[in-house]
Amino acid sequence: MSKGLPETRTDAAMSELVPEPRPKPAVPMKPVSINSNLLGYIGIDTIIEQMRKKTMKTGFDFNIMVVGQSGLGKSTLVNTLFKSQVSRKASSWNREEKIPKTVEIKAIGHVIEEGGVKMKLTVIDTPGFGDQINNENCWEPIEKYINEQYEKFLKEEVNIARKKRIPDTRVHCCLYFISPTGHSLRPLDLEFMKHLSKVVNIIPVIAKADTMTLEEKSEFKQRVRKELEVNGIEFYPQKEFDEDLEDKTENDKIRQESMPFAVVGSDKEYQVNGKRVLGRKTPWGIIEVENLNHCEFALLRDFVIRTHLQDLKEVTHNIHYETYRAKRLNDNGGLPPGEGLLGTVLPPVPATPCPSAE
Repeated sequence: MSKGLPETRTDAAMSELVPEPRPKPAVPMKPVSINSNLLGYIGIDTIIEQMRKKTMKTGFDFNIMVVGQSGLGKSTLVNTLFKSQVSRKASSWNREEKIPKTVEIKAIGHVIEEGGVKMKLTVIDTPGFGDQINNENCWEPIEKYINEQYEKFLKEEVNIARKKRIPDTRVHCCLYFISPTGHSLRPLDLEFMKHLSKVVNIIPVIAKADTMTLEEKSEFKQRVRKELEVNGIEFYPQKEFDEDLEDKTENDKIRQESMPFAVVGSDKEYQVNGKRVLGRKTPWGIIEVENLNHCEFALLRDFVIRTHLQDLKEVTHNIHYETYRAKRLNDNGGLPPGEGLLGTVLPPVPATPCPSAE
């Protein structure tokens, strides 16, 4: 373009088309370890003690569900786990009484204190499950109950003036009791775990393991693991949630060797070699509940309470609840339940009764 000539419209338009340089996005700096440069003690390690004191003051919630046929010792096992009468034994049905046509949900709460730490324990029982002639869809009332607890928590969470500490009734752990047939899982077992493993942490246990020999128990455990794998059923701890190599190594051993836990429960004490032990008396001697040579109750107890209790709560909150929450908000156009597009809270899934053949 010649000097002195005015800029034409075409030239001006071309200059406008030249894009302005975009600012580069800020890249967060990688944290640099400066431990060697500290000039003295700061005290950041005291956060653990602060957390411990806070927990001792407030306590914590733990909600455990037990599912399985009648007569598998569900209540006895839970009482043995927590060394107290936290679960009431269901009375056996009289011949004159009709077995209920629907699965019932019964939740009983207790406060257990040990070493200054309070735990609000809720045991959720499911009498009627698997006791009908036709058990089709018997898992639906249980799934409905679990989702209702997520809905309660979500409603509290989205309140503008929400409580400082939201009551937590969400099911953190579901012990699923497998009958010690020694053969294979029933269709009902597979159907239940296939549906419920997506919404709750399922831990399968073989009940009344003292009815099998050691060889039968080992073979049955392997068969159950294989059937779960073939049917694509993931139990807790799920592989995809292992946080690091240490977690993976520890959990792989549990998944490949311990699961499903073959257990015996008892709230009765006997004298064995001068010691009082929990056990079951048989014609062959005393089955010691906490003796690993007799059953795997101690492994189950350590797993649920002593090593993985906090993780059970975190997986419930960060995975199962978060999945439910995201779906509910997405169904509601991204707004809290009861607001915006839908206007009302979605109705819960109706309970499907287990039909009984008459």
